[in-house]
Amino acid sequence: MQTADSDAIPLRGWFFRGMRGIFSLPSLILMTSFVGFSAFALESGVARGEAVFMTLTIWALPAKMILIGSMVGGANLAACFLAVTLSSVRMMPMVASIVPEMRGAKTPTWILLFLSHFVAITAWVFATQNLSKVPREARAAWFAGFGITLTVVNAVIVGLCYGVVAAFPPLVAGVLFFLTPVYFVASIWASARHSVVKVAFVIGVIAGPVFAVIAPEFDILYAGIGGGTAAYLIDRFVFRRRIKPVSPESEP
Repeated sequence: MQTADSDAIPLRGWFFRGMRGIFSLPSLILMTSFVGFSAFALESGVARGEAVFMTLTIWALPAKMILIGSMVGGANLAACFLAVTLSSVRMMPMVASIVPEMRGAKTPTWILLFLSHFVAITAWVFATQNLSKVPREARAAWFAGFGITLTVVNAVIVGLCYGVVAAFPPLVAGVLFFLTPVYFVASIWASARHSVVKVAFVIGVIAGPVFAVIAPEFDILYAGIGGGTAAYLIDRFVFRRRIKPVSPESEP
């Protein structure tokens, strides 16, 4: 809820408030996951500077994993670029849903384009939960404080932990890396406001492993499109039919 006091806070103050999001649970889980990423980069032969550069320029852990896997597999530059680009297409709905929420009457387009770079799972979940508490004209500054701070801190973590994680057992590094998708799954379920979202979630959880066996090259695509379509049809022809429309004659 916005108050008169919140409207009086300058944009710089909202930027610093966004920075405080670094201590939120989503941020702490992501930072822990980047410790696991630094272990993966070290084991794959990626240099410390390259791992830090990836953290600053590629804002998604799965995309970094795909890039390193392509590099280790001997793929050429064009193939690596295409693989990372396709893996990041999933960010488009997140950007499309959150950028209009950040846009103010005086917010320049180039700032929104720049801030789109920081939209990923953690930033999207955290911003979705908190943007409504920020005055519209200050939302871009608030998100900039959160996104930029989180990116820089993660880059520092990768740089510092790159050599330290060599002593970690592979299982520990894997668990650290896996924390982010686990949190994301839990957040999606907890924040779902409509039954169709939960139906799509359940179908995706079931269809994902099935298609991973049937068509491993296109498992995510098939599970996503098929699960989403099935959830829409179930919501359209099952759930909505249970809601009886109220006729004007029945109104008091």
